[in-house]
Amino acid sequence: MDEKKSKVLIIGATGNLGYHLAEFSLKFSHPTFVLVRDSAFNDPVKVQKLQSLSNCGATLIKGSLEDEKSLLEAVKQVEVVICSIPSKHVLEQMVLVRVIKEAGCIKRFIPSEFGADPDRIQISDMDYNFYSRKAEIRRLVEAEGIPYTYISCNFLMSYLLPSLVQPGLKTPPRDKIRVFGDGNVKAVFVKEQDVAAFTICSMDDPRTLNKVLYLRPPGNVCSMNELVEIWESKIGKKLEKIYVSEDELLIKIKETPYPDNMQMIFIYSAFVKGDHTYFDIDSHSGAEGTQLFPNVKYATISEFLETLLEQASISE
Repeated sequence: MDEKKSKVLIIGATGNLGYHLAEFSLKFSHPTFVLVRDSAFNDPVKVQKLQSLSNCGATLIKGSLEDEKSLLEAVKQVEVVICSIPSKHVLEQMVLVRVIKEAGCIKRFIPSEFGADPDRIQISDMDYNFYSRKAEIRRLVEAEGIPYTYISCNFLMSYLLPSLVQPGLKTPPRDKIRVFGDGNVKAVFVKEQDVAAFTICSMDDPRTLNKVLYLRPPGNVCSMNELVEIWESKIGKKLEKIYVSEDELLIKIKETPYPDNMQMIFIYSAFVKGDHTYFDIDSHSGAEGTQLFPNVKYATISEFLETLLEQASISE
């Protein structure tokens, strides 16, 4: 007899990652509830996503983070809550934390993070509170004694990788490439669908209770020099590397107004400071996803770059 699958509420299911979270929750046979605000029904793209999830068996519940009453009613129907909302809205989860505490039935809360670990970041003075807001929600969850798993997947593949980490470009370069820092610091990229799969696997697992689930999949932990090498082998030619020093990058970040400088700030964090990989995972407070869930198949950086190459040849 298969153990009972937890009922899950997903907040933000019409977003890019949120949609995949709902998809995998259904795929792994969890009774899946999706919180939907009224305004979603005015957006054809969102309507299509909701229709598709509903057809696959998801239960749509009307409500939003601004409406505490509807939120409480939704939370009371489930055992796990996963939130995937845009980073600028993460503090809106304060109400959700209060509601989860009041409902008293939640066995696991996965707040909206899905990036680098906000407690390990070394750029806190320059990120416009991007990470401190996420850390603030962590402290609130912990203070309320709510059982949690934090998902620290580092970069999503749709961010920065399509341009081979070249701000301002949409596709990888074919002649010159800027390499930030010395090019040897490793960062991590994980495809959105794979982040969703690991997240759903972790939510009922006792090994991830009150821990950070880090994703560092073999083949997806890469320095800029290694990224260039993989791309060169795919296109069959060498690129001219232009090294951008830490000081030059910092000057460029200062000269560029917010929010246009955020890409460079994330590059500085990951590829110069090494915020994804400079620390060993502490087994008391964290675990690594591919080690816990070796059966989850994931896309590698090399495979992702292969698809970029195919797209480029189609559009040529």
